[in-house]
Amino acid sequence: MTVVDRLDQLEAESIHIIREAVAAAEKPVLLFSGGKDSAVLLHLVAAAFAPGPLPMPLLHVDTGHNFPEVLAYRDDIACRFDARLLVASVEDALREGVITAVPGEVSRNRLQIPVLKAFLGRGEYDVVLGGARRDEDKARAKERVFSVRGSDQAWRPEQQRPELWDIYNATPPPDGSVRVFPLSNWTERDIWKYVPRRAIVLPPLYYAHERDIVVRDGALVPLSDVIQLGPGEKRIRGWVRFRTVGDVTCTAAVASAARTAEEVLAELAGATVSERAATRLDDRGVGGTAMEERKRAGYF
Repeated sequence: MTVVDRLDQLEAESIHIIREAVAAAEKPVLLFSGGKDSAVLLHLVAAAFAPGPLPMPLLHVDTGHNFPEVLAYRDDIACRFDARLLVASVEDALREGVITAVPGEVSRNRLQIPVLKAFLGRGEYDVVLGGARRDEDKARAKERVFSVRGSDQAWRPEQQRPELWDIYNATPPPDGSVRVFPLSNWTERDIWKYVPRRAIVLPPLYYAHERDIVVRDGALVPLSDVIQLGPGEKRIRGWVRFRTVGDVTCTAAVASAARTAEEVLAELAGATVSERAATRLDDRGVGGTAMEERKRAGYF
């Protein structure tokens, strides 16, 4: 008798969700950040429709402050999967005056929201798939698998549909869209167990490497063209990796010697907080409501 383990069950569930979403969509799109979750999701989408081509393009919201390694990975993966890559650029929106930066604000993570909303507001895409997981944040934990968004692309809990016994209503509303999270029930550890099982390639940032960092407010902040040393700060050369990969200006590293997925899993066995809580600088200092507020504003 064949034994179905947790990863088999999660994989089958995700593929079922993906097929339900695409069946209800007129024009689906996959949000692709170049991170580990979107890499796993892309693999699952490909598996769901193999041996056929991907049934949707990839969409990356580029802040202009992304890690160079992630951008190179994004372009390489798009070629490997023969995928059409769409880029919504924060840099272009700033240059064209479509959005305005807040003086003194280093991170551009917040600026992804109006750029994404403007892109989706054109009405070209009615179903948007993304790699969010419920264990990332308490605001994610109450998210539906099929998240209804209105014409303003905002998330409102009172508009969400019931999902009893894994029965989904995937039909997009006439004046809005649906954002779909096929990895909702996965955990960070599940992702790292699945990566070697399916030989999924990730950006090298996820594994231990040497990098110049600065310790700032207790966080290991990577130095770059947009993150410089402040008064009294010292440059440190250390072995680190990233648990999550976002805008370089809001993503901290963790000290690490893990060079393989198995070694990463061993490190995670001792982790007591989620990757966002541990390393996303833009989530700090806002009373634990950062994700909730961004979702209500239209964030993915």
